[in-house]
Amino acid sequence: MAKGLHTMFKFDEASLYGKDAMDKALKTYSSTSKGLQAIATETAEYSKKSFEANVAHFQNLLSVKSFESAIELQTSYAKSALEGYMAEMTKIGEMYADLAKETYEPAKAAVTAATEVVKTKAEKVTTAAANVAA
Repeated sequence: MAKGLHTMFKFDEASLYGKDAMDKALKTYSSTSKGLQAIATETAEYSKKSFEANVAHFQNLLSVKSFESAIELQTSYAKSALEGYMAEMTKIGEMYADLAKETYEPAKAAVTAATEVVKTKAEKVTTAAANVAA
């Protein structure tokens, strides 16, 4: 029984599968790290740009002479700030979606390969069982 189990699963090849899995895990870690770093950089740049725009708007707001001008300036700023925010969130959302796809790819390949190995082994076991029963 032990010999049949050893032959069926080829434990000698386990180290090869382990090495392959480790390589894929390291690639996934590397791409995830780079993707998160890019997102953090983008977020920091947007935060800096937004802060500078807020300061400039406040300085402009202090220089207006009438209440109507202040309302117009504030309305214009609010509209442009919201448009900029929505554009940035769309961009960051796309970056997260790309990161998820990129991170999932090595795992997808590993799952597909493992499924094929198990399927092949199961077919061999089923065939061998059918031959023994016949």
